[in-house]
Amino acid sequence: MDADSIIGSIFSFENYGELLVLVQNSIWAGAVLGLLGGLVGTFVMKRDLAFAVHGISELSFAGAAFALLIGADIVFGSLIGSVAAALLLGLMGVRARDKNSIIGVIMPFGLGLGILFLSLYEGRAANKFGLLTGQIVSVDTVQLQALAGTAVVVMVALVIIWRPLNFASVDPELAEARGVPVRTLALVFMVLLGVSVALSIQVVGALLVLALLITPAAAALRVTSSPVTVVVLSVAFAMVATVGGILLALGGRIPISPYVTTLSFLIYVVCRVIGTVRAKRGLNGRLLHAA
Repeated sequence: MDADSIIGSIFSFENYGELLVLVQNSIWAGAVLGLLGGLVGTFVMKRDLAFAVHGISELSFAGAAFALLIGADIVFGSLIGSVAAALLLGLMGVRARDKNSIIGVIMPFGLGLGILFLSLYEGRAANKFGLLTGQIVSVDTVQLQALAGTAVVVMVALVIIWRPLNFASVDPELAEARGVPVRTLALVFMVLLGVSVALSIQVVGALLVLALLITPAAAALRVTSSPVTVVVLSVAFAMVATVGGILLALGGRIPISPYVTTLSFLIYVVCRVIGTVRAKRGLNGRLLHAA
């Protein structure tokens, strides 16, 4: 396969206008998932749960693969796996070392189960591949409404617990001393995180879910320390990566996840460069010279 064929597989905008009309629901679904991922990702970074996201995604993948095997709804199976993993981590992973060890056990177990279920599945290979790399095409109105409704429930719950959760994330010892139910908040957030992981898998798949729930928030934290600005930038970066990835994927013949993850990575690189430059300057933007 020569270079022209590779480029043509990645970027080919023939009949792009016709395809764009057909995937409007998918674009809206991507925007919803970008909004959700940007909001949840800020707390994932504050609570140092990046590794936990990967562990939850593996069991979510196993649940989706089992649902595919028995002919059930894939999203529902993914939700069951994600919430089960999130509850397990929330109940057992109290200390950091316990949490990391449990995640290290869950990840290979979930991945092994998923591969087992996919190997037993005798249907289309594209369905198997989509669970790992994501696919958000041909989203009908009913699926879009279900996705948006679930995302709204998660976001409303997140807004309700926003202030105490933020307090418990920044200083859990002080928050507990002030009477904040730190453990209960941790369990609630883990459930919300599990649902968010299950929904995000539809776009980037089980293996690359970090691109929606980690990278945008990490990029925002590189350029600002304002809590409000971090949330706004995280949401903006996640939506740009998701919607932009869908729009680019229409012009190629490869899955959507490489476009989403590449855009997300490029945003992070730019923010990291900006953050490095700003670190060499004062708060007013002037260069700080060594004495």
